[in-house]
Amino acid sequence: MAKFNSQITTLFIVVALVCAFVPAFSVEEAEANLLWNTCLVKITPKCALDIIVAVFENGTMPDPCCNDLVKEGKVCHDTLIKYIADKPMLIAHEIEYLKKSDDLWKHCVSISKSA
Repeated sequence: MAKFNSQITTLFIVVALVCAFVPAFSVEEAEANLLWNTCLVKITPKCALDIIVAVFENGTMPDPCCNDLVKEGKVCHDTLIKYIADKPMLIAHEIEYLKKSDDLWKHCVSISKSA
């Protein structure tokens, strides 16, 4: 039960972070639904948070989350990062974030191949 509560708490944190970076008034509903239904449901909330922190805050990515990221797929990863990086408060550093996203993807692919 404690693990379940921890997962729910982590999910709320991820949703709060995404909402902070993606103001509701600028979100196209179809695009947001596509991201949620096809991408975010493929990874754990903790890994989603780790990905966001790794790209936008210079955090580190645990190896198990790399495996989840690769399973999620490059299209989902690129779409989600681009979607967040396009927001007005982040767009000034979009090129930096997209490069970090590509570097993270390459790192995770190499981790998942060696596993």
